[in-house]
Amino acid sequence: MELRQLIQLKGKGLSNRKVAEALGMSRNTVNSYVQAFSQQELSYQQLQALSEAELVGLFPQTDYKDKSRYEQLFTYFPEFAKELRKTGCTMQVLWNRYLETHPDGYRYTQFVHHFNQWKDKTKASGILRHQAGRKLFMDFAGKTLSWVDRDTGEIHPAQVFVAILPCSQYTYVQATKAQKREDLVRALTDCKSWLGGVTKAIVGDNMKAVVAKGHKYAPVINKTLKDLALHYGCVIDPTRPYHPKDKALVEGAIRLVYQRIYYPLSNQTFFSVAELNGAIRELLVCYNDYRFQNRPTTRRQQFLEIEQPALDPLPPTPYQLRHYKRAKVQKISHIYLGTDKNYYSVPHRYVGRHVEVQYTADVVEVFYDGERIAHHKRSRTAGKYTTIGTHMPSTHQVYNDWNPDWFAQRAARIGPYAKSYIRRLIAQYDYPEIGYKQAQGILALTKTYPAERVEAACRRAAQGHRAGYRTIANILKNNLDQNSEPELPLDNHIPDHGNIRGGTNYN
Repeated sequence: MELRQLIQLKGKGLSNRKVAEALGMSRNTVNSYVQAFSQQELSYQQLQALSEAELVGLFPQTDYKDKSRYEQLFTYFPEFAKELRKTGCTMQVLWNRYLETHPDGYRYTQFVHHFNQWKDKTKASGILRHQAGRKLFMDFAGKTLSWVDRDTGEIHPAQVFVAILPCSQYTYVQATKAQKREDLVRALTDCKSWLGGVTKAIVGDNMKAVVAKGHKYAPVINKTLKDLALHYGCVIDPTRPYHPKDKALVEGAIRLVYQRIYYPLSNQTFFSVAELNGAIRELLVCYNDYRFQNRPTTRRQQFLEIEQPALDPLPPTPYQLRHYKRAKVQKISHIYLGTDKNYYSVPHRYVGRHVEVQYTADVVEVFYDGERIAHHKRSRTAGKYTTIGTHMPSTHQVYNDWNPDWFAQRAARIGPYAKSYIRRLIAQYDYPEIGYKQAQGILALTKTYPAERVEAACRRAAQGHRAGYRTIANILKNNLDQNSEPELPLDNHIPDHGNIRGGTNYN
């Protein structure tokens, strides 16, 4: 993802120094990447079009973050800052002292650059002049609003997301149900749509919804927020923990939000988060139209005149929250998505491999070694098999010992109705491998129930329109197999499974 962000920023014409600052890399590292890109004789647009596997393949041995050396250097800066206050101390003297302990450390130019960067972030005071369209500061307010469940009368707290453009101080406010990752992503997506553009960076607190692993200088951004940044062509830049000055602007905005939004809403009752947000939007218009005390202008005027033209354009579609799961490709050439309790096909050559499943509200994608190997429309029907025919092996191919006869022989040990029912179950699918898992489940019921009961359940279920594991399991669970039923004839004329086509809506 960081490689793609580097390519995006270079494609927008940013200098190597600006890219290094935005991504937290050294300028030499960015220089080496840009030089490597030029050797590939590909434009930045062509590089963006490469797949994950192709892009990573360009740099098989690269480790772009020399974390140990970077972090080691920063431990010296507080002491060096004190030394510089002493008469006669210079950066050259401090650099020579640093090299005595670390002869393979940074050269003088990088040493000075990193020190100045640290000093500016930690020691800066006074008026800060922010560049238009550069950053969006965000945070959740410490105090909550509330809404009432109309049916139960229960009062629910609502978290409040606040974002501010530092140059114009144009402010956005939105209530959310919680501070989880999905709440933050939804708030950020709504905020960008409301602004009508994208800043170069999003600066947030080290909250769990943003940071997967906290660190004073090099926090690890979680995969979802990196994906969001990649979608919008920006970067995520968390503030340092325990440094309130890093987010002083948004903290000041939150104090104003308490006065100009919280207080006017304090005597009103809302019955949903959406209703609460409607009232917030109305007050937000007035909030951004307030005149500054020391300037004859408003936040909205500054935004329209200075900040809005500097924003990057929005992508054609809003970001959809992407979830990540690991899964193993089963013998039946499908992976199981536990969120919806259903199955999606994968090319059968990946059987037994571990893959990464990425899914949004609309699609499910399966990746192996960074390459997408399957793409499906997401289904919310529990137990459904979503299958692409080319993913399946030929119908006569056998997975080890798994085939219709193998299951029929084991079902015969339970009884003739069980054997007939399992043959019918497998035969009703285009791909018999899909029926194997349910057949295996029916056979496994004998570990919980006597074989006589499983046989009776299969006899009762034989009159059903379609065969399935859940039908047998429900009959046994509700003791329906113990009710007296007329003897049903065995179906001894089940066609060969290769000649029956049961459609793709597998239950």
